[in-house]
Amino acid sequence: MGKQATEMLKGILEGIVLAVLSGRPAYGYEITAWLRDQGFADIAEGTVYALLVRVEQRGLVDVEKVPSEKGPPRKVYSLNAQGREYLEEFWKTWSFLAQRLEQLREGGR
Repeated sequence: MGKQATEMLKGILEGIVLAVLSGRPAYGYEITAWLRDQGFADIAEGTVYALLVRVEQRGLVDVEKVPSEKGPPRKVYSLNAQGREYLEEFWKTWSFLAQRLEQLREGGR
C-alpha cells in the first residue's frame, strides 16, 4: 500500500475491525491475519492491538479471556450493543462520504 492508502486506512481501521467483530468474536492476531488475507498487508499487529485497547476502553466490545495452548490466555473480543450502534453510524457515515466522493469524481454533478 502506498502512503496515501495507509493514511486513509488509519481513519477507517476502527470501523473495519468492528465490522470484522460483527461477524464473530476474534482475538487480535486473528483479526490481523484476516486483514492481511484481505489485502491489507501493511497493517502491523501492534496497530490492531492498540485499536482493540481503545475500543475496549470506550465500551464498544466485550472481552473474554480464553485459555491458549501456547502462553497466556487470549483476549477474545466481541461486539456488544454499544459497538453495534457505533458500527451502524460508521456505515451511515461511510455511505454519505462515498456518495459525495463519487459525485466529485464524476465532475461535481
